[in-house]
Amino acid sequence: MEPMDIVAKSKEDASLPKATMTKIIKEMLPPDVRVARDTQDLLIECCVEFINLISSESNEVCNREERRTIAPEHVLKALGVLGFGEYIEEVYAAYEQHKMETVQDSIKGAKWSGAAEMTEEQALAEQQRMFAEARARMNGGTITSNQPDADQSLEN
Repeated sequence: MEPMDIVAKSKEDASLPKATMTKIIKEMLPPDVRVARDTQDLLIECCVEFINLISSESNEVCNREERRTIAPEHVLKALGVLGFGEYIEEVYAAYEQHKMETVQDSIKGAKWSGAAEMTEEQALAEQQRMFAEARARMNGGTITSNQPDADQSLEN
């Protein structure tokens, strides 16, 4: 597939968050360097085109391996095919760092939510308790039962 085959039909088709990209651009430059707005737009368009190019080549690698899902290995191979082999090690390190952060975030989330330690029955009981509290607040009354029966919960 030629790079021009993957150009977006309109600006809404493929874009990156302008504020985020501007922040990244500014972080890469010395503080005394200013970047013109049209230069920022050009850099953003280059990033979009680069992502399109890598995605397209990753898809080609994936298809050659007769796979249906593009895996990180396909992206790394695509970098090599496109002549960006010198970045593969750095990209792989960033990928590994991302995996570690994602695992750590999910562990932290499970600890705070307490959901990981709940059985299905406990979760259902907690849900019913919360529904009863919300119903009581909505009706201006007090909580009469820890677990309302099914008919009562359907009426309100």
